[in-house]
Amino acid sequence: MDVNNPQPHSSLSDHELVLRAVHHSDQGAYTELLDRYRDSIYYLFVKMVNNKDDAEDLTIETFGKAFRNLHNYQPTFAFSTWLYRIATNNGIDFLRKKKISTFSIDNPIKNKDGDQFEINISGNTPDPEETMIREQKKEVLRQFVDKLKPRYKQLIELRYYEDLSYEEIANRLGLPLGTVKAQLFRAKDLLYQIIHKTKGRF
Repeated sequence: MDVNNPQPHSSLSDHELVLRAVHHSDQGAYTELLDRYRDSIYYLFVKMVNNKDDAEDLTIETFGKAFRNLHNYQPTFAFSTWLYRIATNNGIDFLRKKKISTFSIDNPIKNKDGDQFEINISGNTPDPEETMIREQKKEVLRQFVDKLKPRYKQLIELRYYEDLSYEEIANRLGLPLGTVKAQLFRAKDLLYQIIHKTKGRF
């Protein structure tokens, strides 16, 4: 390849893009891989979790995991196969956690004979040390969020601090839903980059 006249990223194979991303920290290569598979990964999650907001978040998480482990990718398998495996495992973990978190322990359970019994679980309240650690992590995350541009910072705050849905954010800001999703996707990507660049300082 002519260094002075490099090929456009769109003309490169997935493996070539991976090599450029890993060995040259080529941000354009990361972007091209994201553009190629973002929609298919998103629709995979829509089918898995049946919730568009969760699918958006899982898509971001999947690419974050993939890009952090890109140096482990082996061309024995197609990049798409490797990426879909990460996505599928991510979706399965999400569904498993969601199933556990939505399981009610307040209602009696009936067995096949019609007998009822209750589940008694000891308190799981975090001790003061765990609470302090959690608060410290929140404070560190807030420092990262504060580094974002105002419009991206606002989106992260509305989504994750006020726990608003994409539709609620669109209504609050008077923006089209598609614009909110695209900008929040970008905001989370920028936040990941900030954390990744500074993680060695903590």
